[in-house]
Amino acid sequence: MAVSENLKPSADVAIAADARALSEQLKAMRERLFPPAASKSLRAFSSGEAAKLIGVSDGYLRQLSLAGEGPQPETGNGGRRFYTLTDINALRSHLAEQALAKGNVAKARSYLPRRSASGAEHLQIISVTNFKGGSGKTTSAAHLAQYLALTGHRVLAVDLDPQASLSALFGYQPELDLTGNDTLYGAIRYDESARPLSDIIRGSYFPGLDLVPGNIELQEFEHETPQALARRQSGQDAGSVFFARIQEALQSVADNYDVVVIDCPPQLGYLTLSALCASTSVIVTVHPQMLDVASMNQFLFMTSDLLSVVREAGGSLNFDFLRYLVTRFEPNDGPQAQIVGFMRSLFGDRVLTAPMLKSTAVSDAGLTKQTLYEVGRENFTRSTYDRALEAMNAVNGEIETLIHAAWGW
Repeated sequence: MAVSENLKPSADVAIAADARALSEQLKAMRERLFPPAASKSLRAFSSGEAAKLIGVSDGYLRQLSLAGEGPQPETGNGGRRFYTLTDINALRSHLAEQALAKGNVAKARSYLPRRSASGAEHLQIISVTNFKGGSGKTTSAAHLAQYLALTGHRVLAVDLDPQASLSALFGYQPELDLTGNDTLYGAIRYDESARPLSDIIRGSYFPGLDLVPGNIELQEFEHETPQALARRQSGQDAGSVFFARIQEALQSVADNYDVVVIDCPPQLGYLTLSALCASTSVIVTVHPQMLDVASMNQFLFMTSDLLSVVREAGGSLNFDFLRYLVTRFEPNDGPQAQIVGFMRSLFGDRVLTAPMLKSTAVSDAGLTKQTLYEVGRENFTRSTYDRALEAMNAVNGEIETLIHAAWGW
């Protein structure tokens, strides 16, 4: 018998029930994956991995260990040595100090690539953006932030997407772990409840990488900005205009970081515009399908029009670099290869040389809310893991080179 219309739950009630059910299941899944405190931790690295990260040979790392220099590694079965990322960073500092003592600044930077205290190198703020979902934006942002931390930079990852996928990758369940004012919105809101960004930033299980998590409250900035603009126009509000608020918040913590990586929402609203105005550089992710390229075309037109309005209103728009990153690329797919060639003919070196390959290693790691840098090689077929890691490092290494070039290194 058909259910009477007046006995059916209203849409908001039905959706809320589904949301609660899903939230409980996600919570249970997290507690199974990351017991006992339901929080993530970073694996230790083999001596070979540690040596490659630092930029020395495994034999030299063993010599340091035998000489008692730097932290001592944990020893596993068969005498295998393992280092935590904290150990690796301590070794970097030790080697950088030795290089500086010999007057070799370039060598010291190769071990510990950090901005100088003098402020000669500006804080690098990179927005990863595209307003089409499925372009690999969050995956790219997460791996870039982690790569930069693995290579010795001090990194702040900012989740600016109300859907909070980046936060989920870092082990947060936004509706359970965050209360009000726990996102960037808390630092850029227009009323007296705004708080310093330093109070919002959270440390992570990834040494050298802090996080500003996201959740649905970020959407409030989209709702409140038109009202703030109206008040400003009538002379009732003398506060910072919307496109300067993220920049001001990030500058308040600039001394603590070398690079900020912002995962923008998949829409061209006030949040994304504010992030672009705060940015020193931009990465646009592109899936090499014709519909995605057509969508990117509209994104570029809209972004150009809106940023020109911001510039006329006094906004500063000087990017160190703007690059297109090809994501989920399948080298043996003829049409995809044609589209990538088409993009390179149009944009030249603004298309990153290295594409992010589509890989089962990346997708399988994501099933447990992990990245390729977090999972061990033993969890995959070695060739699959090595190929995916090499491709990922090529992408992020290219971006790292652009960052250092912007600093004049």
